[in-house]
Amino acid sequence: MDRKKLVLLLGALVIAIGTALAARSMFAGTSTPQAEAAAPVPVGPKVLVANRALPVGTIITADAMGFQQWPEELVQDAYFIDGESDVSQLLGTVVRFPITAGEPVTQGSLVSPGDRGFLAAALGPGMRAVTVPVSAKTGVAGFVFPGDRVDLVLTQTVKGEDGQALKASETILRNLRVLATDQSTESVTNEAGRTVVRAFRTVTLEVTPKIAEKVAVSQTIGTLSLSLRSIADNQTELERALASGDIKVPDDATPEEEEALLREAMARPVDKGTTYSTGGDVSRFQRSSMPVMNSPPVRVSEPSMGVSGGPAVAGGPAAPSGPTVRITRGKETEEVPVAKSGSTR
Repeated sequence: MDRKKLVLLLGALVIAIGTALAARSMFAGTSTPQAEAAAPVPVGPKVLVANRALPVGTIITADAMGFQQWPEELVQDAYFIDGESDVSQLLGTVVRFPITAGEPVTQGSLVSPGDRGFLAAALGPGMRAVTVPVSAKTGVAGFVFPGDRVDLVLTQTVKGEDGQALKASETILRNLRVLATDQSTESVTNEAGRTVVRAFRTVTLEVTPKIAEKVAVSQTIGTLSLSLRSIADNQTELERALASGDIKVPDDATPEEEEALLREAMARPVDKGTTYSTGGDVSRFQRSSMPVMNSPPVRVSEPSMGVSGGPAVAGGPAAPSGPTVRITRGKETEEVPVAKSGSTR
């Protein structure tokens, strides 16, 4: 090979190697820098917080609260700390002050059954507590516990003027919250942790002031019975109220405000749209309605010289409609209609 060509080939080879090394060095210098580990954030203990908004009067259940990590410097003595507090002891307590979702639950925000003011704290704003007597037959055999919702059924016997009686049963109130059975505001459990079903003689219900009046007067009319409601009925009642327009949610309402409105509507007692059944609905030998009875006619006895001045004809025409007066002249009786002015014909 020519020496001149060999020198050129070697020069080109040297230049190529230099270029490759320079490119490698350049790409290596612009490579992505390694991320440095962030400094560890100090972690505090777990405190008990509300899983959802808990308004005043809410009865605490297992799904209402949970533990969440909380900064050490923000932990207060009134908080419930994981490992130091028994959450099971808080079940059945009532919220004394409103708690927002994610807010720590403090010891002063809950009141326990048996404490002073517990029942008053369990009542919602503007609500009242009334007590009605029940038995094993009228109290669902004891399968009603504080926190359940029931309907109130009134059973009565109405006597007619003909001596026959109409037996009727009517659902007068719906969606009433049970506050207590006898003097207990919480369910009783055995050693195995199972709820004990026991008979009770009274049940305390949460009602509005107007419904409290209806409950009081209904106890003087007939017998009151409890009808236990399904948990799913609350959603059905809510959908019916929304469809009928009884509940109106503003268009500009926040999700929290909308949730509060719907929760309040689901907990509202209902005293309209009630249903009833009579004895005739269950037996062909019972009455289904009471006959409409006219006011009894006034019987007036007079001597033979009557008001109209002439003798009455026995038998006469058919009895006229409307109020009448029976006029007796001796042995004869005439039924005379009463004019609007009050005078006889």
